[in-house]
Amino acid sequence: MTPAGRGRLGAWPLGDGRYAFRLWAPDAGQVALVLDGEVHPMQPEHEGCFFLEASGSSGTPYRFLLDGQVQVPDPASRWQPHGVDGASALLPDDGHAWQSRWDGRPWQELVIYEVHLGCSGGIAGLMAQLPALAAMGITALELMPVAQFPGRRNWGYDGVFPYAPAEAYGHPDALKALVDAAHGHGMAVLLDVVYNHFGPQGNLLDTYASAFFKRDAPTPWGEAIDFTQSQVKRFFVDNALMWLQEYRFDGLRLDAVQAITPNAFLGELVQAIREGCPGRPHVHLVLENERNQSRWLRGDYQAQWNDDVHNALHVMLTGEVEGYYADYAGRAPQLLARALSEGFAWQGERNHKGELRGEPSADVPPQRFVVFAQNHDQIGNRAFGERLVTLVPAAHARAALALVLLLPMVPLLFMGEPWQARQPFLFFTDYVAPLDDLVREGRRREFAGFAAFADAEQRQRIPDPNARATFDACRVMLPAAGDADADAHLAVFTELLALRRRYLQPGLAQARSLGARVLGRHAVQAGWQLPEGQWWIAINVGESEVELALPDGALVWEQQPAAAGRIAAGSVRVHWVAG
Repeated sequence: MTPAGRGRLGAWPLGDGRYAFRLWAPDAGQVALVLDGEVHPMQPEHEGCFFLEASGSSGTPYRFLLDGQVQVPDPASRWQPHGVDGASALLPDDGHAWQSRWDGRPWQELVIYEVHLGCSGGIAGLMAQLPALAAMGITALELMPVAQFPGRRNWGYDGVFPYAPAEAYGHPDALKALVDAAHGHGMAVLLDVVYNHFGPQGNLLDTYASAFFKRDAPTPWGEAIDFTQSQVKRFFVDNALMWLQEYRFDGLRLDAVQAITPNAFLGELVQAIREGCPGRPHVHLVLENERNQSRWLRGDYQAQWNDDVHNALHVMLTGEVEGYYADYAGRAPQLLARALSEGFAWQGERNHKGELRGEPSADVPPQRFVVFAQNHDQIGNRAFGERLVTLVPAAHARAALALVLLLPMVPLLFMGEPWQARQPFLFFTDYVAPLDDLVREGRRREFAGFAAFADAEQRQRIPDPNARATFDACRVMLPAAGDADADAHLAVFTELLALRRRYLQPGLAQARSLGARVLGRHAVQAGWQLPEGQWWIAINVGESEVELALPDGALVWEQQPAAAGRIAAGSVRVHWVAG
């Protein structure tokens, strides 16, 4: 029986073919369970819940009948075999026989590889890649959201059934098999979850549980969720516990938590997860939080994605200053230096929109930040989904990757990045009319404020998110045997990870900043004290050499040779000062 199965919303196995069905429907007077075509009245409970125990078998379809008129699928359905508009189906919790003995991996060992299942050939395709990824030095997968979404193609952030793995990826047990296989290769598996909104197609909660949403606080993606409601909070707490307990994920990345209000729910969630996963010290909880709220990083949340490092570095690399890069215009190296030495670049100052952003973070240990030169957002938010290697010289792209891997923070790579894959990552969906047209034109309007797309004709060049070709262009498989360019990139990648394991990983938790300084418009250096010595790194993504100010020490790595006391253009240099 699933732990705590009797109290959860949804349909949970109780053993011996019995299931507990519970729906929160405060706007309904009567609710009945329609199980395999048979109608069973449900009993009202507290707070607008309705409950029933009944017998069924794996795959048995069911819906809920509201006030004798409308049938709806289960919003906490754990299996939607026919998509967002189909019936829910019963799912046992013992369908997969776990093979790997796994105690998790400590946070300081993680080298995270963010991946979209569909673009990796589905579950089977990604499973086939696991041996090669492990051999490269990847120690953790991070799956973009897998919750049931409309159609066959989606980034995953338009999910409407948070408990049900998307049927486009196969049976839910196949997802468990993927986690199991990754564990067998020594890799932790994190899951990106979306608790701030539901997608625009297939969500019927508003028809019988209107209190689920806040009318006065919309998000950029849809109606805000009301986290003052106890049943709403339970819905998402139990969802997190399901992924961690039943699917044995090693952690969760919480998407855009700035849109979760009241924010206090984050504290309740992390406490429930720690209490619900006893004996599992290596459950990692990571935030994406535009507000840079360092308060959450001094407690049980493991880390936050550090957009400031990426954004400042990207402006230094490309010179782009439109959109959110405007915050870094004219001061990118100063903000990168601050992010490297203090965690966040924005710690309470006003951004270019006049909005206060961030909290002081200088006391937060470096390992509490996840750093990246690319991720799904930073590539996919571009009109044509270009990767960094197609925007800047190859040496500069390699320098950005080297910086990410050699910082005493936790690195994240986007799928294909270790070998500098060139496939774009475009925004793609699979909506039906009229939503398909609305999404396509809405996507193109998003770029009207950018100089390159001020002209309507230019905006028509932006790929149609609903076109199958848009999705197909984003597929990333392992490089072919004999691909000399990919082999060269992977050789450097594995070399850098070997240095990381030798110098940074053992003392990562004790790393403390020794400060950072700007070397020029495109160059920065920073240092950290580790238990066995000092680690100093400099990066130059400009077009000419600049003078260094690194302390004397062993030269650990240099991307491009330069004269003494200088760093070459498109290069990273690392010193180790023992003792």
